[in-house]
Amino acid sequence: MCSWKDKIKKYSFHYLLLVVIGEAQNRNMVNELNVEDGDSVLSVCVLAVLDSEIPIHDSPALGLLKHVFLPISPRFSSLMAEDENGVKHWKKVEVKLEDHIAMEQLPHNRPLWNIHIIKYPTSNAAGNIIFKLHHSLGDGYSLMAALLSCLQRADNPSVPLIFPSLTSAPNPNLSVRGTSIYRNIPKVLRSAFNTVSDFGWSLMKSSYVEDDISLIRSGNPGVEFKPVVISTMTFSLDDIKQIKTKLRVTINDVITGIIFLGTRLYMQEGRNKLNNEHSTALVLLNTRAIREYKSVKEMHKPCAEKVWGNQFAFLHVSIPELTSLESLNPLDFVWKAQKLIQRQRNSGAIFLTARLLEWLRKFKGPEATAKYIYSTIKNSSMALSNIIGPVERMALANHPIKSLYFMMIGGPESLTIAMVSYMGKLRVAFKTEKGFIDPEKLKSSIQNAFEMMLKAAQDIA
Repeated sequence: MCSWKDKIKKYSFHYLLLVVIGEAQNRNMVNELNVEDGDSVLSVCVLAVLDSEIPIHDSPALGLLKHVFLPISPRFSSLMAEDENGVKHWKKVEVKLEDHIAMEQLPHNRPLWNIHIIKYPTSNAAGNIIFKLHHSLGDGYSLMAALLSCLQRADNPSVPLIFPSLTSAPNPNLSVRGTSIYRNIPKVLRSAFNTVSDFGWSLMKSSYVEDDISLIRSGNPGVEFKPVVISTMTFSLDDIKQIKTKLRVTINDVITGIIFLGTRLYMQEGRNKLNNEHSTALVLLNTRAIREYKSVKEMHKPCAEKVWGNQFAFLHVSIPELTSLESLNPLDFVWKAQKLIQRQRNSGAIFLTARLLEWLRKFKGPEATAKYIYSTIKNSSMALSNIIGPVERMALANHPIKSLYFMMIGGPESLTIAMVSYMGKLRVAFKTEKGFIDPEKLKSSIQNAFEMMLKAAQDIA
């Protein structure tokens, strides 16, 4: 008969990748944080999971948290409080690191983050460190910058981490000639029309227009309180770059196309005829006018740009429909994804959405902002997010990191997909509504989509 330690060791991998958030636990967190407005509730946390190549030792990790992690932002050692006028603000408190280790939920009387250290080996790592941070502390950019500030290059800690260069796909519409103002008038008018159209559509999607019920959207009330399953899969960036090069698109276009095609294949499984429900993906975007992460020192410079906090917007991107299974060209999904994303990126709707969220925060308060974001997520079929990670191996307190991934939990959607690149690999994480979406079938469909696209790209002369 197995001891309890043997059982923990055996199932620790499933604890890590199949994180189940209980309904009662999530409701308690929401009530404690008081982020509620009518029937809508929004209490989102970000999970960042690090896979260590060697067994984890507490002392160096905790020392790094105290001297590097906490100083990154005052919010890591603050609570949300109200003054005598009812205005909410961050209040500095004393932090005891031991109170933030391996807590089941985020209590209202301590800063809103905790850490789980899993010392039992898994099939992926010798140990794991899981950061759990409430979204009120910052968005994905802020929190990833904070995490990366705790990490160093494994081969040479004195050398800064290197990130892939950001490049854009060639635009056939750009030309050296034809710069006359009159020739640009149609483009300006088209951009203005698209801005009004896309922003209006975004407002409708955030208020009244819901996606169809489908195999990736249950539409059940209180989805944010139900248990979820988190699982991952990994792709080679070299394979993805092969498709990118052949199609003359971006890596993001390829990844989005793979996700869209794989999702449609999953939705179609077991059906004899095409049944294309109207489904949209909510693509989360960083709106800062910077293209790389800032170090802790740069964040704290008096003249530094404002890089901390929640500075994001979102795109509503319709998931392309399957027109035929017999004559399916998988590469069509890449081109369609590119066209949809480029249209909305160039329309100005992102800028207006970001300004709307900022206006809500300033004049209506956090509750109104949370309600608007909640409705936006709830009416969509999935949420998509991606982050660029370092090129070389990292280490946390002399613990080499084999791989990492992140995920947002607590939202009212049935499916969330989050991606991060690291050392030539792309780690894709899935948060799925437990008992509604089959994560293994979904991953199998996305793997099939990837293989179909890679073969089709390799067949191009």
